[in-house]
Amino acid sequence: MKSRLSYALGPFAVRSFRFQWPADLLTSWAIEMEGIILGWYIIAETGSVFLLTLFGSLQYIGTLVAPMFGVMGDRIGHRNLLCAMRAAYFLFSSTIMILAFSGVIRPAYVLIVAGLMGMVRPSDLVMRNSLIGASMPPAALVSAASVARTTMDSARIAGALAGAGLFAALGMGKAYLIIATLYALSFCLTLGVYRGPTRQGVVKASPWRDLSEGIAYVWTTPSAVSAMALAFLVNLTAFPLSNGLLPYVAREIYRIDQQGLGFLVASFACGSLIGSLVLTVGGRSIRPGRMMLVSIVLWYALLIVFTALPRPGSAMLLLLLAGFVQSLGMVPMSVILLRTSEDRFRGRVMGVRMLAVYGLPVGLLAAGALIDRFGFTAMETIYCITGIVFTLAIAMRWHADLWHVRGAANVR
Repeated sequence: MKSRLSYALGPFAVRSFRFQWPADLLTSWAIEMEGIILGWYIIAETGSVFLLTLFGSLQYIGTLVAPMFGVMGDRIGHRNLLCAMRAAYFLFSSTIMILAFSGVIRPAYVLIVAGLMGMVRPSDLVMRNSLIGASMPPAALVSAASVARTTMDSARIAGALAGAGLFAALGMGKAYLIIATLYALSFCLTLGVYRGPTRQGVVKASPWRDLSEGIAYVWTTPSAVSAMALAFLVNLTAFPLSNGLLPYVAREIYRIDQQGLGFLVASFACGSLIGSLVLTVGGRSIRPGRMMLVSIVLWYALLIVFTALPRPGSAMLLLLLAGFVQSLGMVPMSVILLRTSEDRFRGRVMGVRMLAVYGLPVGLLAAGALIDRFGFTAMETIYCITGIVFTLAIAMRWHADLWHVRGAANVR
């Protein structure tokens, strides 16, 4: 038991991680609070599922430029770039706060700021993972990735509940004052993080050449390209159901208010947090590739029956289970990419990984159209069956790397 605890807490022996973990935690809490507050504001003010899915999509528009953030991080240092990004979060949230306090807040303004934030925020995870990969010894990567994942999982619990509660109790302006404060504190803590490797002092090639080299590296590395394919698939067909569409589910299917929405989001996040903690303690005994494949199939299976449940309470329990298996699938995916990437390509690989997140806005917009035409249950079934079929196809295509016990993705 003592050795398992030592393994779980091992990442905190690294000074950089002791700064990065709380900084990431505060950022994640603020992001989740924003998502709940603004998502509910859009659906309550407009009643439009299209605008809700547009809002969700705008938050991920920056996935198209995430690879260039990876290139910039490799050049100027991942910590330096992350600090600049978190300063931008503070400015964007302060803008919403001022609009709310002045009484001129409108859905159109929220969509504009969401688009600006969405250009930057998807790359936050790129920088986080790159810094972990650069500062952690390989033996501690599973534990470090799992502990790092708890910042997002706990944020979806606390952030969702706090965001809904603060919005209902204080109004948008005061709630955003708290969000802006969280971003400011996160920026200050990020200043203490390991700078990461840079390429200053050498002749630098074109950024586009750096990017093309990173894409070529991913394309020719089987464990990386297969993980990228799975990442795109789950962002296209799974995360829209357990993330962006929950305000619609809460309001239109279960007829519950914003606090009920907070409980739905927190249920999924609580399961995800439990999964991350399980991997933190027992991660060194898993086969990452196998764990990833099995967990993703189970995730889809649970989502198929999600809205068939008659009451919000039973739906919350199912979301808890779905969040648990989701974490068991996504953490090994990050570990595979960090472990199999060369140091000089790590930032670019994680940047290319974020391109897969572009499946989420595409999936959200397509879901909005399908809901209007066929209803939520039909759309959900189509997405989940498609996800299972293509997950199995990916497992068969890259069997030697993802499933074979001696494959690169299954190294312990």
